Amino acid sequence: MTLYSYVVARDYGFAPNPFFGVCTLATCKPMIRKGAAVGDWIVGTGSKGYGLQGRLVYVMDVSETMSYDEYWRDPRYRNKRPNLRGSLKQAFGDNIYHKSRSTGRWTQVNSHHSNQDGTPNPANIAHDTQAPRVLIATNFVYWGRSGPVIPKHFRDVCAHRGHKCNFLQEFVTSFIAWIRSGGAQGYAGPPAEFPK
Repeated sequence: MTLYSYVVARDYGFAPNPFFGVCTLATCKPMIRKGAAVGDWIVGTGSKGYGLQGRLVYVMDVSETMSYDEYWRDPRYRNKRPNLRGSLKQAFGDNIYHKSRSTGRWTQVNSHHSNQDGTPNPANIAHDTQAPRVLIATNFVYWGRSGPVIPKHFRDVCAHRGHKCNFLQEFVTSFIAWIRSGGAQGYAGPPAEFPK
């Protein structure tokens, strides 16, 4: 079991997407999405920009992985496709990529990662599709802006740039036990960018 940790620099409920009963990481963080396996844990910590450094934003226990095309076609995740005219939860859907059957090229639906006029954003497409893989968790806690303070003896979990994944197994086991002891489960609070 590996624990991957990084700072959630932009918290819109898009990456990760904690809505509709499942937490998904389908965009951003391509190296984590490429390397993580079922049974690994992903930890997102708060950023200085939000005044949340030293706090948890979310944790997820990876229960399933799939390709972008599988994610797009799977009826369980249709509600993760963005609807920019819907609620905020719908607008920040992360099920945005699939390959065109006619051209074999990536299709990016109008979403948080598109240009402001709704056209595809080539930079985001290139970055996200480095690892065309989605991490899925039914066992997760997403606190958003209301995450708990990380105790000092676990602060090593906080990354500064990129991500960290070289934790000793004893640290990982103790950290996860601390998370579980809190009793929280699922969607526990709104993203930092949602209106207060």
